[in-house]
Amino acid sequence: MNPKRVALVIGSGSVKCAAAIGLLNVLRREAIELSMLVGCSGGSMYAALMALGCDAQTIAEMTRRLWTRGITRAHSYRDFFSILFPGLLKFGERFGLLDDRLVMERLRAAFGDHTFGDAKTPLYITATDFIAGDQVILSEGNLVDAIRASIAMPYIFKPYRVGERLLVDGYLSDPLPIGVAMKQGADIIIAMGFESPYQSRINSLPRFSFQISSIMSNNLLKANFAFHSMAHYSEVILIVPEFKQRVGLFDTEKIPYVIAEGERATEEQIPYLRELLAATTS
Repeated sequence: MNPKRVALVIGSGSVKCAAAIGLLNVLRREAIELSMLVGCSGGSMYAALMALGCDAQTIAEMTRRLWTRGITRAHSYRDFFSILFPGLLKFGERFGLLDDRLVMERLRAAFGDHTFGDAKTPLYITATDFIAGDQVILSEGNLVDAIRASIAMPYIFKPYRVGERLLVDGYLSDPLPIGVAMKQGADIIIAMGFESPYQSRINSLPRFSFQISSIMSNNLLKANFAFHSMAHYSEVILIVPEFKQRVGLFDTEKIPYVIAEGERATEEQIPYLRELLAATTS
């Protein structure tokens, strides 16, 4: 029989998604090949880099350049004042408190003109239709556009148009899109998910927004995984790294720690993964 298809799903989690680098290290050490990659929100960047064939060191270096606190310094003042004067400044669906030009510049520097067609491993990136609320699975076209749509955090970055659809962050429809791998025929699904941190202080609109997003994302993560478990899809291996240190949205200096926790959490699941591989390839 042909080897079964192993999928890696990387959920939303900002810098915590760097734990997927540790997961990749373990899989390569164990000579376990991936047949597809699925990424959501911050996980979309890691899934895309892995699909293009980048090694762990390159992915870690790119993360440090891509995702820093500097991208929060360019505010969209017109959008801010549109909250106060919605009629005068025509408040609309393309609202976002941050100017995304630096984000786009860094994404283009990292991914250039690469498309899904350049991926060495089939890649799927999820976003959410801002008008209809549906999950959108992106698997063709420009990678920068797909990633920018998938990381469009509500209130923070403007919704992003891809084709005819206006898209927002993938976590709003599913922070750990296991269902995408199921639809694509994966036999074994390794799903790395992350709980969003709650704010220690809520003293600004962005912190208020992040708190709401964390509550929604964490509850949706638990509910969706419970649904897949009830569906008896036993070949889903859930990996949720436990971080004893607080890892903030832009704490790229903690990437070595995050990678190490990703390795540790993955190594705990290797015996079960080997068991599934042995059972399904006989």
